Amino acid sequence: MNYAVRYYTKTGNTKKLADAVAKAVGVEALPISSPVDEKVDILFLGNSYYAFNIDPEVRDFIRSLDRKKVGCIVNFGSAAMLNSTYKKVKAEADKVGIKMDEREFHCKGEFKGVHKGRPNEDDLKAAAEFAKAVAKI
Repeated sequence: MNYAVRYYTKTGNTKKLADAVAKAVGVEALPISSPVDEKVDILFLGNSYYAFNIDPEVRDFIRSLDRKKVGCIVNFGSAAMLNSTYKKVKAEADKVGIKMDEREFHCKGEFKGVHKGRPNEDDLKAAAEFAKAVAKI
């Protein structure tokens, strides 16, 4: 199977998770400014809530994906207050005809002193284990 990891972050929290996920599946974590040009079975997509929604850059990235090149999207991320972005990401993926895996990884993320130190080493280990389970490694 072929994998790709893309992420969007404003605080650096999602990049930490993306690096752990990417290492677990043997690829490089790249920001969403790097298009997915190769055919991948699974695209691990890291993101978070900003102003109660996914960032417009994440929305535009999903809309730019070629459904012939991306088998499915696996969502992951962190947030200080809100939980999963799954429904928001899935709504965009549905518009371009890309399947969303029902599994996802989410943990708390530090923001303005809330959840200080998160994601921590335990979170990064859990993200890596999640990725290995999804990839069946």
